[in-house]
Amino acid sequence: MRALSRLVVLVSLLALVSVLSSAQASPVKNPDTFVYVTIGGPDSLDPAYAYDTASGEVIYNMYDNLVAYKPGDISEFVPMLATRVPTVENGLVSKDGRTYTFPIRKDVKFHNGDVLTPEDVEYSFERSMIMDPDGGPVWMLLEPLLGVSSLNDLASDLMGTQITSDTFDKVDSKTLNKIYDMIDKAVEVKGDNVVFHLKRPYPPFMGILAHSANWSVIINKKWCIAHGDWDGKADTWAKFHNPPKEKTVLFDKGVGTGPYKLVRWDKNAKQVIYTRFDGYWRGPAPVKNVVIKYIDEFNTRKLMLQNGEADMIYVPVMYLDQVKAIPGVKVVENLAGMSNTAILFNQTIPVEGNDDVGSGKLDGNGIPSDFFGDIHVRRAFNYCFDWDAYIKEVSLGQARQPKGPIPMALPYSNPKQPTYHLDLKKAEEEFKKAFGGKLWEKGFKMTISYNSGNDARKAGAEILEANIESVNRKFKVDVRGVEWSTYLDKLRSGRQTIFFMGWLPDYPDAHNFVHPYMHSNGAFAGYTGEAMRKLAREKFDSLIEQGIATLDPKKRQEIYYKLQELAYEEAIAIFTAEPIEHRVMRDWVKGFTYNPVRPGEFDFYELSK
Repeated sequence: MRALSRLVVLVSLLALVSVLSSAQASPVKNPDTFVYVTIGGPDSLDPAYAYDTASGEVIYNMYDNLVAYKPGDISEFVPMLATRVPTVENGLVSKDGRTYTFPIRKDVKFHNGDVLTPEDVEYSFERSMIMDPDGGPVWMLLEPLLGVSSLNDLASDLMGTQITSDTFDKVDSKTLNKIYDMIDKAVEVKGDNVVFHLKRPYPPFMGILAHSANWSVIINKKWCIAHGDWDGKADTWAKFHNPPKEKTVLFDKGVGTGPYKLVRWDKNAKQVIYTRFDGYWRGPAPVKNVVIKYIDEFNTRKLMLQNGEADMIYVPVMYLDQVKAIPGVKVVENLAGMSNTAILFNQTIPVEGNDDVGSGKLDGNGIPSDFFGDIHVRRAFNYCFDWDAYIKEVSLGQARQPKGPIPMALPYSNPKQPTYHLDLKKAEEEFKKAFGGKLWEKGFKMTISYNSGNDARKAGAEILEANIESVNRKFKVDVRGVEWSTYLDKLRSGRQTIFFMGWLPDYPDAHNFVHPYMHSNGAFAGYTGEAMRKLAREKFDSLIEQGIATLDPKKRQEIYYKLQELAYEEAIAIFTAEPIEHRVMRDWVKGFTYNPVRPGEFDFYELSK
């Protein structure tokens, strides 16, 4: 953890050098409004449902958490809606590490004028846990508080039979009452305090609650209930479990305590509009209005930055030199990333009605459901990826090849872990072993999708396309761009063949990377198919659970090294890059600080112009 602190200090210094060297500031345009232009767009504004950075970025500026990261650091916390940061030393964390007490700040108002209470805090966490949407972020609360990764798992344990999302309506009333009782006891109000009772000591618990974690923001209980949300009672909770995305009360609206109020999420115009909350407990934000626009086409974003219509834009690294040449534009570089990107395999692809798999058979005109269930196919795809070209041509050297699922900046990443490299001869050998030799003989056709506007993903798919087709003329890969919402919907329905994902840490700990990539209940488990989940249950889950259950650094290192070794041997994904970050803004934007855990690129409250 000390190494992380030094890293963040270094990052801040590097960023400062870049700022000081920028040209003299230009006259400010639209002083009352920030316009940030990026790609994609929110999936949901419900804090318990959202699990993507675009949604998290919007939520981040509307709501507050109990604590926040110290500015410029990710190893220390400062109070936010809590008045003190719990520690063993101040008596707010029990000596056994299983009880955390948060004194709740008084006289804090929600956007509608309601006053924050400890009951709002309790409701926020209990609502998230009862919702527990498939593929959502709530596993991070369930794991430390209830000792399970999902309510399906908890129901399965209590009933002694396998319960899934499709069979949750079969859970009997006795079990439902037991589940609610466990949730209710996990988070309690005691006077002006809220107390969390953990199932076991959990090293990264504070990071799970900190600002940046949209699943831990504090919502308005009274407002939610008035708009048809869960009423907070034991006998109604099951009706609100695992709801459809657009049916949640907070899907496209919300009332937080944060610095900005949501005016509207305009899906047709592809923009989110905020206005300043003048009653914010930390004082009003410097700039009155914020507009986040979602425009996939880079030249349009660049033109808006150039003429001052945009204050900040998202710039893929391959275009960075183009914006550096624009007068009045500031580029902050060399920001140490703590994210990684990967191409994951769906090992059980639904073939019926799925255009991406062609015939759905191993007949040369498609791929079967278990195409990536064959380890030789997964290894061959890895040997067809050209990291040198990708990092040099796409990332322009602003990235490095990962050693596996755990970023090299985190403790317990093994610097000596072997990795794959481009080797078409070995790819041919693996393809010839797949499906007993039938794949090589018959060939295959498949589609790789990427979200439009993400040129790095497009380039990665095209690298695979070119190298795979060069190995055998019977191999055909089609690369296709789709809207971000379509991309996410295909993911959630588990219909992608392979898919590109980037993982920004929810909190800075190795567990937050091995769980989503490797656990049978991880964030990507719903997209990688039942065969991958079976593999995870057999080889990964037990190790992952041992790693988070111990406070012994030596034992944790041994476990995470083993998991990285297994990820390589089983070729569970193509780990493509660990980016070195940058931000692009007009030189009139002031106050930027970097936080690698923050969803999105900017904290609008800290900025001025």
